[in-house]
Order: sequence, then structure tokens, then C-alpha cells
Amino acid sequence: MEPTFELQYAMDTFYFLVCGALVMWMAAGFAMLEAGLVRSKNTAEILTKNVALFSISCIMYLVCGYAIMYGGEIFLAGIGDVDPDAVLADFAEQGDFRGGSIYSGASDFFFQVVFVATAMSIVSGAVAERMKLWAFLIFAVFMTGVIYPLEGSWTWNGSDVFGLYNLGDLGFSDFAGSGIVHMAGAAAALAGVILLGARNGKYGSDGQVYALPGANLPLATLGTFILWMGWFGFNGGSVLKLGDIANANAVAVVFLNTNTAAAGGAVAALLTSRILFGRADLTMLLNGALAGLVAITAEPSTPTALQATIFGALGGVLVVFSILALDKIKIDDPVGAISVHGTCGLLGLLLVPITNDGSTYVGQIVGAITIFAWVFAASFVVWFILKLVMGIRVSEEEEYQGVDVSECGVEAYPEFVRT
Repeated sequence: MEPTFELQYAMDTFYFLVCGALVMWMAAGFAMLEAGLVRSKNTAEILTKNVALFSISCIMYLVCGYAIMYGGEIFLAGIGDVDPDAVLADFAEQGDFRGGSIYSGASDFFFQVVFVATAMSIVSGAVAERMKLWAFLIFAVFMTGVIYPLEGSWTWNGSDVFGLYNLGDLGFSDFAGSGIVHMAGAAAALAGVILLGARNGKYGSDGQVYALPGANLPLATLGTFILWMGWFGFNGGSVLKLGDIANANAVAVVFLNTNTAAAGGAVAALLTSRILFGRADLTMLLNGALAGLVAITAEPSTPTALQATIFGALGGVLVVFSILALDKIKIDDPVGAISVHGTCGLLGLLLVPITNDGSTYVGQIVGAITIFAWVFAASFVVWFILKLVMGIRVSEEEEYQGVDVSECGVEAYPEFVRT
């Protein structure tokens, strides 16, 4: 039995690492998507934010985030150490690992940390083009080190919410993080956007909404495809195991449903934009695909492929109306992140009980409220303190010139800049 067990351990660990690498690749997708949807004068700064936030996420989750979320020592002493004899002894005692997941602690940390970075990446696009770089990076320290890990401990680790109630006992389920990751990121973004205000020129005094088109739609399209691909690791890796027939089939189902939900969301958003605007809107198409991915993330393992397509399509329709609604109330989100990840993240949670008998609507609603309330409130406090201490918004002149010059001292496209 030992050779079989060791092979299963190796396969599950390797699968975890590969899926983590796919999720890490989503950081490139966010960077390209956001760089394509902002104006050229803000491109270098948005790229700087994406690389920096990923790095900060990795460090803060190592320093304290993982310990807060799952318990354990600060700085994770010995997380990479493995005693093969002890692992085999556990296997011999239990007799059969087919009911559980077996992989190294280091691979688990790596898979978890890229999820933290994903949540923070969502914030980046929503506050683009007018936020101070260093205020954003300081917020990233608190978001990835404390705010996200604490709500993660209530959900994926099963801890009581401030000792008051347990979401698992209420029937809360979020397979890969529609609420835990995506809605959390959107809640933090919303708090920042409210305190930050809209970009100059976005809204007229007469209530008119003015388009501020992105500089590079081919880049935004590439970013969407990178995210689409990375999502197979996001959802597929959340099965947590590959080394037996049942779980290998579960992984295949998750991959299938993830892909078809994205396709359903893209087509639904495209048709919705055609009906509402009389034309095919590329940005809505891209956000529709992402909306479908977010909607299926809460439960990609139990729907049929047809149900997954329908769920994704619902997300694709919803995201268009959500983007329009936020503009109506002057919530300026340059990339549509709050709608894609927040509104559709909530949709994903509410769809879970349709196919998963282990979840309840009460649990999903209470879980959604808990995640949103905590992340929004905690983020609002951090943003507000930063606003008082150092300011979070660049000056009007700096915004007009572009934050590339004021924040980074470099132009992303210098040959196209007039002097």
C-alpha cells in the first residue's frame, strides 16, 4: 500500500501546485485587463500596483495571514518540512486516505496565497486613475494580512464569527470563493470608491454619464482570456485532490462547468448589450465572461453543464445592468470590478442551494451579509484613516496629467505623448 499512497501524495501535491500556478497567472490577467481598460496616461501605475500588490499579498499572508485564517505560528515556521515516516504512520493508522486530501503544507500555503492576491487585485481596477499609489499599497497590507484572512477563517476554516455563530452550522457553502474571495474584494473596492469619489469628467452636473474609454482593448481582451484560463486552477484546484477516480472525475466536471459558465456569461452579456445599446459592446462581452466565471465559482461541482451555462448567462445579464446601475448612482468603477465580482459574487452564492443539497438559503444569505459587512466596514475604516493621515486621492492636476507621471515618473507609451 505504501507505494500507492506515496504516488497519491505526489499527485495531489503536484496538482495543487499546478493549480496554484494557474491562479498566480490570473495576476497577469488582472494586470492586462486593467491596463487595457484605463487611459494610456495611467497604464504604468496600474501595472506597478498589480505587481506590488501580488508581492505584498505573498509576504503578508506568510507573516500573519495564514496563521489568522487557519491557525498556527506567525512566519509559518517549518511549513515546508515533511517527515515521510510521520505521514506514512498517519496513513497506516487511518488505513485509507481516499476520503481525504493528502498534500504538503507548503503546497496548501501556495494555493491559498494566490487566492489572497486575487481578492486584492479586484480592488486595484475599481480605484484606478485617481488613487495615490502608496495609499493603495498600505491598504493592501491590511487587506491581505488581516481583513481577508479573518473572514476566510469564518468560512473555509469553520471558525465562529466573533464567537457568535458558525456559518457552517447554518448551511453556508462557497466551493471556490464567489463570496469569500470575489465579493470580499468588491466590498473592499466599494468602500474605497465611495471615499475616493469619481474621476473628473465622468459625471456631468446634469446627471449625464460620460465614457472614458480604455486605451488598449486588445490588451483587455488578452487579460480576459488569461483570467479565463487561470480560473481552471481557481475552481479545479478547489477540489483539493486528484489521485483517485471519483476526484479525477470531479475535477473534469469542475473544468467543464467553469468553461461553459464563462461562455454563457459572455454570450448573454453580448446579447444584452445588443438589446440595450443597439450594438455589440466589447467591454460588456469581456465582463460578461468574467461574470459567468464568478457566478459558477461558488459551486462548480454539482450543476450539470446546462445548468452551469444558465448560471453563467444569468451573471452575464446581471453584470450589464449592475454596471449601468452603479453609474446611475455615480459609483465610478473604471473596469466594472464591483459589478463583476461583487454583484455576481452574490448571485453565485444564492445559486448554490439549487444544486447543492448541503447548503441552505439562510446560510448563504447570512454568509453573504457577514462577508460583505465585515470586509466593507473594516476596509472603510482603513481607507478613512489613510484619507485623514496621508490622503488617498491625487491632485486634480496630477489626475489630468495622468498618475503615471506623478506616481511612477514614467510613461507606459512615451512615443505617443505630446510635449
